[in-house]
Amino acid sequence: MKSAVENLNPTRVRLTVEVPFEELKPSLDAAYKKINQQVSVPGFRKGKIPARVIDQRFGRGAVLEEAVNDALPKFYTEAVNEGELNPLGQPEVDITELKDNELLAFTAEVDIRPAIEIPDYSGIEVTVDSVEVSDEDIDQSIEQLRDRFATTSAVERAAAEGDVVVIDLEAKVDGEVLEDGVAQGVTYTIGSGELLDGIDEAVTGLEAGGSTTFTSELKGGSAQGKEAEVSVEVSEVKARELPELDDDFAQLASEFDTLEELRADSRKRLERTKKFEQATQAQEKVLDALLELVEVPIPEKLLEDEINTRKHNLENHQLAQMGLNLESYLQMQGKTAEEFDAELKEQAEKGIRTQFVLDELVNKEQLSVGQEELTEHLMRRAQSSGMSPDQFAQAVVEGGQVPMLVGEVARGKALAVVVEAAKVVDDKGETVDLDDEDETGETVEATSEEGAETAEAAAEETQAEGDKQDKAES
Repeated sequence: MKSAVENLNPTRVRLTVEVPFEELKPSLDAAYKKINQQVSVPGFRKGKIPARVIDQRFGRGAVLEEAVNDALPKFYTEAVNEGELNPLGQPEVDITELKDNELLAFTAEVDIRPAIEIPDYSGIEVTVDSVEVSDEDIDQSIEQLRDRFATTSAVERAAAEGDVVVIDLEAKVDGEVLEDGVAQGVTYTIGSGELLDGIDEAVTGLEAGGSTTFTSELKGGSAQGKEAEVSVEVSEVKARELPELDDDFAQLASEFDTLEELRADSRKRLERTKKFEQATQAQEKVLDALLELVEVPIPEKLLEDEINTRKHNLENHQLAQMGLNLESYLQMQGKTAEEFDAELKEQAEKGIRTQFVLDELVNKEQLSVGQEELTEHLMRRAQSSGMSPDQFAQAVVEGGQVPMLVGEVARGKALAVVVEAAKVVDDKGETVDLDDEDETGETVEATSEEGAETAEAAAEETQAEGDKQDKAES
């Protein structure tokens, strides 16, 4: 077999392949055997029909077609390997010549991973937020904890902001009550913004037994997006009572004996959180700086598939779970369809570029993924998915997604290498050491696992490229 590669552009090639006819013999024999099992000829036992009889009865062309279809994937793969290509997706194959007992010639056009040159990245410098925890931050944290331990008690007065009301709701559209528009015994905190638009104004000032109607656009359900007339009746008004901020509260809400100890612990926790946020910010900014240094051509078909995948996931998974469609989502975001499409394209491009660049870094730095690293990543992914580690691992194996997880960890390690080489300073000009240890001995650093999450967030699990790779391999 002979093959030649023609570069059509930085991300697409045309393979020209010539195969001597004798190399088709195994596929030709297989074709005769397959046809033998599928047809019957009087005077011959099934499976024992001579090749010449099959040629006469069904035509040599049918046999050749079967043989070529069987052999093409093998010859295409050999040509790809010979050309040292990294194909993305299925090729477009065109048989240019088929001479019986002489020659098979075909061309195959396919998208490929572009060749990427990783420049010196040791000069990257980024600025991140400094770690500061103010007394106001601690006060807010304590107030949030205090709010969790609030109690309620029924009151005989008009409902006000912050009160908890128990209400019955009935929604009508065009004068008819919706089948899914009736709810009873709903507990709602006035001012939380967790129900319909206009509900806060409607129930404020009502006492137990009071009722009113208001108009609101429905955010979900069978009449989503329509204006509804909503009747609301208050059956109970409860006042929320916050516990006193004292040592008793500290003992109730924590393992500490005094409020002072609780505040000191809150400071440590907030500092630790801000350090992790600082490390994540550093990773994101270093990644952006790295992408600016590298020119990455993107295959058009890959970009198109990635955009479609992201849009499909948003509409059919994320928005569907919230009872929204794309139109209502855009209204809530205050975006036009054109603005949404432009943002989606930008995100998809960044995701593809991130994967290409970090994968090239993995190769350049000769990074590998150990079993312990893969297991740790799997455990964290399982936790975020809401599945047990065993369930998640089984789903990954059955779905053939192990290489995808390995790739995520490897890209995280590649990003960590770049972050380690970069100079990171805070907004006060102080050098940030991402390997600092706090008083508990915990280390806040740009680990490969955190890098995997940052890289994954940037790429947003670029599925189209992975699907193309899977198709190419199959």
